[in-house]
Amino acid sequence: MSLPPLRRPAPTRTGFECDPAFVAGQFAAGVAVLVAAIAVASALPRLPWGLVDPLLVLIGSHPVINALIKALTVTVFVTVHVIFLIWLERKFAGWMQARLGPMHVGWKGALQTIADAVKLLMKEDIIPTRADRILFIAAPFLTFMPTLLTFMVLPFSEKWVAYDFPLGILFVLAVTTNISLGTLAAGWGANNKYSLLGGARACAQVLSYEIPMAVAMLSVVTLEGTMSLTEIVKHQQHGWNIIAHAPVMIPAFLIFMVCGLAELNRTPFDLPEAESELVSGFHTEYSGMRFAFFYLGEFAANFFTAGLAVTLFFGGWLGPWLPAPIWFGIKTIAVVTLFMWIKWTVPRLRVDQMMGFCWKFLVPASVVVFCATAVWVMVAGS
Repeated sequence: MSLPPLRRPAPTRTGFECDPAFVAGQFAAGVAVLVAAIAVASALPRLPWGLVDPLLVLIGSHPVINALIKALTVTVFVTVHVIFLIWLERKFAGWMQARLGPMHVGWKGALQTIADAVKLLMKEDIIPTRADRILFIAAPFLTFMPTLLTFMVLPFSEKWVAYDFPLGILFVLAVTTNISLGTLAAGWGANNKYSLLGGARACAQVLSYEIPMAVAMLSVVTLEGTMSLTEIVKHQQHGWNIIAHAPVMIPAFLIFMVCGLAELNRTPFDLPEAESELVSGFHTEYSGMRFAFFYLGEFAANFFTAGLAVTLFFGGWLGPWLPAPIWFGIKTIAVVTLFMWIKWTVPRLRVDQMMGFCWKFLVPASVVVFCATAVWVMVAGS
């Protein structure tokens, strides 16, 4: 008895096998949305803002109210932009891996992050029985608050900066180092060996890579002669640092980028939360909004690190035609996209490789770049 011939199933049509007209339509829609957003942002400075000057004078005359308004503005911006960055990374990861990413909640999954935030708000807040309750509860805030504070000195334009500290770079270095306290507290307070290993890794990694990162930033300080982030941008009006001083600033930028990835715990330096070894690292035992604070701090730090790189090396808000905050946002999103590209391309390092790369290569290289910058400044001055 002969068997009937096998029939191959009809090929299914995936999202990436659509016709060129559909792709062109999607591209045109994206360009239209981008142009509309730029047009709205360009029209904002032309509105009659002079009508609110009396209110601004009233707020400025009361230091407490002024501080509260600025803190509220920074907090709202951090929360809203993280929602966009999470959606962007998920769509970018889908594009890199030939899949669609979020598609069902909202147009093209635009509301997926909001749905996830609502879900985290509704989830049960679980604290392990044997955990150190004080450290366990405080750790998410110890991780998020330093990142929130750094946005107070990040200049989106000459006027769009909460506090223009003359020692802005020193403030950034002092505050960001404290993030390791939160991750270590999360690992220790959870009373979980995987969490403890992740917290210890995070502390060692952040403190180690902080050294070459600080030296790379001091190279820019040596070049510009100031620690004010606003003044550093103003000094680049005749040329970005990475172009005008390319022999010393390109190596400084590369060191800064590598150290920034390590500070953010992003691939290939995501050892503190390596799921293949530590389940989820220092936040294994966290759920609900406590876990969301770790996620919020990570993506907010991602934007701040990219914005700091733009400020130090790419002229900050400087650019033709468009308003200054728009230029700053475009440059920062470009650097954030570079972070995403690296994350979804490069494999994870081992712990010994990560620490060895820092102490054996990055630290000496950063010192060499710093000395070369000092010589560059002396030669240019003479």
